Amino acid sequence: MNFTLSELKDATDNFSHDNLIGEGGCAEVYRGKLPDGELVAVKRLTRGTPEEMTADFLSELGIIVHIDHPNIAKLIGYGVEGGMHIILHLSPHGSLASLLYSSKLDWGIRYKVALGTAEGLMYLHEDCQRRIIHKDVKAANILLSEDFEPQISDFGLAKWLPEQWSHHVVSQIEGTFGSVTSFFSLHELVSSI
Repeated sequence: MNFTLSELKDATDNFSHDNLIGEGGCAEVYRGKLPDGELVAVKRLTRGTPEEMTADFLSELGIIVHIDHPNIAKLIGYGVEGGMHIILHLSPHGSLASLLYSSKLDWGIRYKVALGTAEGLMYLHEDCQRRIIHKDVKAANILLSEDFEPQISDFGLAKWLPEQWSHHVVSQIEGTFGSVTSFFSLHELVSSI
């Protein structure tokens, strides 16, 4: 669904700072409410040249539209008026990073999150129409649904894995350095295995 800038401003109270729920290297994420009452997260690209933002937007949107799995954040729509916007279903518990050290996450929930995240990654690497390498899996990019079902989000750095390949050499390190594995840092190699 294509959203107008007016609809996104209405949903986020004109991108109010009170509705800002996340900020990354290239985007801001706002909590919003659609006219039907559905709660959404509006990702607004904020950094880069217009050409870079358009390329990043089309790359991320092009990947997300091919994904359909309960452990992957659900795309609601997009907007291109007044900037590049990706609209996702809002995960009410926020990110795993915000709750990781909370007593809300007992061992049963932690197990559920680990298993669901692994299932989401398996889907991306093996079962998706075209295999995908996320390239930025970290606690801040694992969102938690109402019943603490994990949902992998933020496909801004994701890449298609060529069909016959089981490994892919990456020319430069991207993502959050603290979440990049030491093996990848040394060998610049990702695997779908």
